[in-house]
Amino acid sequence: MDIVSQHRSFGGVQAVYSHPSNTCGCEMRFAAYLPPQAADRDVPVLWYLSGGAEGFDAAVARAGFQEHAARRGLAVIFPDVAPRGDSVARCGTAADDLGAGAGFYVNATRDPWRPNYRMYDYILHELRGLVLDYLPLEDRHGITGHAAGGHGALTLALRNSEMFESVTALAPVANPTSSEWGRRQLSTLLGSDETTWSVHDATLLLDELGWKGDILVDQGGDDAFLDLLRPQALAATMARRRQPGQVRIQKGYDHSFYFVNTFAGDHVQWHAERLN
Repeated sequence: MDIVSQHRSFGGVQAVYSHPSNTCGCEMRFAAYLPPQAADRDVPVLWYLSGGAEGFDAAVARAGFQEHAARRGLAVIFPDVAPRGDSVARCGTAADDLGAGAGFYVNATRDPWRPNYRMYDYILHELRGLVLDYLPLEDRHGITGHAAGGHGALTLALRNSEMFESVTALAPVANPTSSEWGRRQLSTLLGSDETTWSVHDATLLLDELGWKGDILVDQGGDDAFLDLLRPQALAATMARRRQPGQVRIQKGYDHSFYFVNTFAGDHVQWHAERLN
């Protein structure tokens, strides 16, 4: 694991690392924020999954997690959203919502994406093992994310409740099997057999599996993509199952990082209370 860059931030260190990935068959990069407490002891981990085709760089610079993580003593791991490189097949175009690098946090089963687009296994197993081996981290994990990253956070946690202590999401793609923000990605990467899609739908997974704790979801009330995100489907399932948690509609907020960094502190506090 090589250090690409590192900077002091709120008494801790914000770094970018690269490493060869057996899972994705290419070099992968990720960012990690280590709070000042990590200089003296291992600290719990919060995973932040980015949305769309953007890389982790935007979230590192604009999501606003570092100050809150430093105060609460949490590390934050920012994986990339997809494999990259000249040998990796592009998935869509840079101008559309599938994106040149949008892996949608699944293991692709269609060629030409199947060999490299294995973001579900990469985050859950390879990257998790790597950061636990090389960074001063406790084996205690929370997970959150924005938009498609919120979808990834919810689905990874719901399917692997033994591996995560806490889960939240910001404007997640909450019901992708019933939305064009989801159906196109799932059909591209997994094929037309919709029976294989349900394990990547947070609303369906929550209905089937529930969650061992409580869930926090924040959604901007003025988000231009509300019809595609379908938070109402997730909220209805939580109500029907009497699942502890909150779906908060934040009046006047949109889908941007201004929304994310406004509520980043709430999400870090939520995870810190459950991880500590």
